[in-house]
Amino acid sequence: MIFRFEDPWLLLLLGVVGLLAWWQLKAARRQRGSLTHPDAVGLGRSGGGSGRWLRHLPTVLRGLALVCLIVAFARPQTGVTGENVTSEGIDIVLALDISSSMLAEDLAPNRLEASRAVAADFVAGRRNDRLGLVIFAGKAFTQAPLTLDHSVVVSLMAELEVGIIEDGTAVGMGLATAVKRLQASEAESKVVILLTDGRNNRGEIDPITAAQAAQALGVRVYTIGAGARGTARVPVPDPFGGQRYVTTRVDVDEPVLRAVAETTGGRYYRATDRQSLEAIYEEIDQLETTETLVENFTTYGERFPLPLAAGLLLLLAEVVLGRTWLRTLP
Repeated sequence: MIFRFEDPWLLLLLGVVGLLAWWQLKAARRQRGSLTHPDAVGLGRSGGGSGRWLRHLPTVLRGLALVCLIVAFARPQTGVTGENVTSEGIDIVLALDISSSMLAEDLAPNRLEASRAVAADFVAGRRNDRLGLVIFAGKAFTQAPLTLDHSVVVSLMAELEVGIIEDGTAVGMGLATAVKRLQASEAESKVVILLTDGRNNRGEIDPITAAQAAQALGVRVYTIGAGARGTARVPVPDPFGGQRYVTTRVDVDEPVLRAVAETTGGRYYRATDRQSLEAIYEEIDQLETTETLVENFTTYGERFPLPLAAGLLLLLAEVVLGRTWLRTLP
């Protein structure tokens, strides 16, 4: 809490009050009253003791009243500091491949688990942005429309499994669906982050055509190729109801993913392990910063009524006591 006086120069009058108090006390010492009384000795004895200070009470009350009134006129105030935060949010759609090859274990524990965990951390850190989620394999679907409720996106991401969509890799359809979610967006910046571990082999729209549509709508696309270079171990169903592993060649279509990113003004990244994937999302997070304007302000409240009321009460007390209990003879 902040305390201040709106008109602090009025506090200089407190020095005048001190001078007046000194002058009045000095004058009171010089003043001598006279009274004819048959027993002057007895009267002298009765005038001493602890009651002698009472004759100075009106002066004290008047001085305190003036101090309170001067403080009130200086307008004491208390202030509370706050801030207004305005931000230009970014609309971001994550397009995630959930084809069967995403079960490959070159990104621990596998590509799908690593991708959704790192993406969930990214979503949680974009507090001022609207996020959406598109998933694709043989087809593409919107899992979550653009929303500020990031917990919904994270929750839906945690439920993703291979097999909920027919298998295949419709990269173009995944990108086109993500771009469509941004078609009506009025955000200054619109972004798609597309992650896949293969090449387009399904769908009616190819990746380059989808990239051109994104470019026309002002959508920037960041593409991520997930998978180690060379081969990777992938679990496949066993004919006897169990599971076995096969080694398959990693087939990320880097030229197409790079062309998609470059067409829209984005970038292409290759994630060969979980650490590199985390670094990619961190870099995108830094590239797509949200403009935030913080305006600090202080709201002041007037506090002069209290010293004003105290000063008036002290003046009233002086008048009442001066006309009753502390009344002086002329």
